[in-house]
Amino acid sequence: MEAPALLAFFTFGPGPNRKWNMQKMMELRSAADAAAKASEIGVEADGLVRIGEMAKRHGVSLRTLRFYEDKGLLAPKREGSTRLYTNRDDARLKLILLGRRIGFPLREVKQIIDLYDPAGPNTKQLKHALCKSEKQLARLNHQRTSIDEAIGELSLVIDVVRGMLARKKPAAECAPL
Repeated sequence: MEAPALLAFFTFGPGPNRKWNMQKMMELRSAADAAAKASEIGVEADGLVRIGEMAKRHGVSLRTLRFYEDKGLLAPKREGSTRLYTNRDDARLKLILLGRRIGFPLREVKQIIDLYDPAGPNTKQLKHALCKSEKQLARLNHQRTSIDEAIGELSLVIDVVRGMLARKKPAAECAPL
């Protein structure tokens, strides 16, 4: 696949801000294992999966898989009009979905995946992923601060409105619009 090293990066690091539950870590570990197998021994015929099964495994639509194919993120084999996905495609899709979950645009996900070199140490890929991840973490922390401020202000507004309603009549519940 495209990045056993990258999956390991997202699974185990960096720093204390990264909070993964055990299920996510296992998912990523299995993607890394599948990626390593796909890189080392190639893909055997019995490892091929049809589009419907691939979509079901990852909780995405057929349209989503076709979209990722159109964008050059996935490259299933073809038998006539049937798309057949390999272990490599499976691992790539796990990375794509991880990237989307943490807020990376598809363009950045593709850049990171495309830097993978099965014969090399992938230092360039890991540095690029680290840089992008640090920037994304900063953006998310800024958004969290903004959201926390908005929640605080909204809570104050609710308290003020409840107080105003309490002075006018006893029931301060939301009325249907």
